[in-house]
Amino acid sequence: MARRTQGRSAGLDRERIAATAVALVDRDGLERFGVRRLAEELGVDPMSIYHHIKGKAALLDAMSEAVLAEVAVTADDTSHGWEETARWTAHGYREMAYRHPRVFPLLATRAQTSPVALSALERLVTAMRKAGLPDQVVADAPLMLFGFLNGYLLAVLSGEPDGAGDLPAIDATAYPTMATLMPLQAGFGSLAEFDRMLGTVLDGIRHRAAQSGSP
Repeated sequence: MARRTQGRSAGLDRERIAATAVALVDRDGLERFGVRRLAEELGVDPMSIYHHIKGKAALLDAMSEAVLAEVAVTADDTSHGWEETARWTAHGYREMAYRHPRVFPLLATRAQTSPVALSALERLVTAMRKAGLPDQVVADAPLMLFGFLNGYLLAVLSGEPDGAGDLPAIDATAYPTMATLMPLQAGFGSLAEFDRMLGTVLDGIRHRAAQSGSP
């Protein structure tokens, strides 16, 4: 067994710990993840990790922030309309989820309050207020958008690391209407389906704004 080293002598920092944790979960899954396994991967004593990240909850948050940063690296801060900003955010989020399907449940099930997460939301709500949407619509929009994104991506990625799942067959005798509609749900998890459903969410936000008399 390789000798375990202590924090500073091992060259540890928060970013390296988070990146290694993400790689470990990408490979082995969240159910097998733990601080001791991470320490073994880094070749350090487990207490060295706690010197930089205070507890497992903070470690999970650091992992979430690390993968969310992948969405932010291609951010374009030039002036865009709110719908373009929302679509860019949604597409970047989807691409990140497909790169890290085993880490993604952390983002969907834990509050995301890191600077990188809040910066993405700030870009979106700023663009919406600039377009003149009512504050209540703007305040509700992140919940609507990420409620859809998290629920949809969890369903697509569940049990399928590559996200290439198929919808189960429907008993046409027991559920005739659902069976009739099934062909319209073809391409489960495809980019085309994602864009269609994302458009429905954005239409809903636009409709609420129109009802309030905004542009």
